Amino acid sequence: MSELGRLVAVMHRLRSGCPWDAEQTHASLVRYLVEETLEVVEAIEDGDDDHLTEELGDLLLQVVFHAEIAAETGRFDIEDVAGRIADKLVARHPYVFSGTQVPSDLIGSWERAKAVEKDRASALDGIPERLSALTRAHKVLVRARSHGIDPAHLGLTASAVEAEGLGDEFLRLVARAEALGLDPEQEARAALRRLEAGVRDHEGGATSVDTTGPAGA
Repeated sequence: MSELGRLVAVMHRLRSGCPWDAEQTHASLVRYLVEETLEVVEAIEDGDDDHLTEELGDLLLQVVFHAEIAAETGRFDIEDVAGRIADKLVARHPYVFSGTQVPSDLIGSWERAKAVEKDRASALDGIPERLSALTRAHKVLVRARSHGIDPAHLGLTASAVEAEGLGDEFLRLVARAEALGLDPEQEARAALRRLEAGVRDHEGGATSVDTTGPAGA
């Protein structure tokens, strides 16, 4: 038996033999999924392979746990999960598996394939609402660009800031918000809402959007 198969078997036993594991649901496990994901991020940033191996295992456990819960009622199992992502990867990489030409814009090609596959009407469809404002804003801009919407058309122009100083720029903005008695996350979310409205307006035929309105707009 492979180690992955052993993990699935162990999880199966835990669901029938451990009271705590037996009572867990998809909903009750959400916070652990979030925590384990963040711990993987920290391990990557630490650059410690032993730590990363451990944390990836903890994250994998969450996937196996959810699959086991679903399998108990015949909804799906770990094989369905693995098969679904394998099929998706093959379908979205025709230049690897079908011999077609490698697209010049790999990220854009991926996003457009997702839009067609999921029948999305907007570049913003499918972006998780619970992302932080900073992460969501990045995702919105990536999606917009992949759909042919230049950020400059949304009133955003990127200055030539060196990559190594970008983090300091973010911290300076946080310090500025703190000095003004403002919540930087709330300010970013207000601006993000205007940005998203601008993307949707542009998709509807508008040519430019003002993203500089009042924070509470």
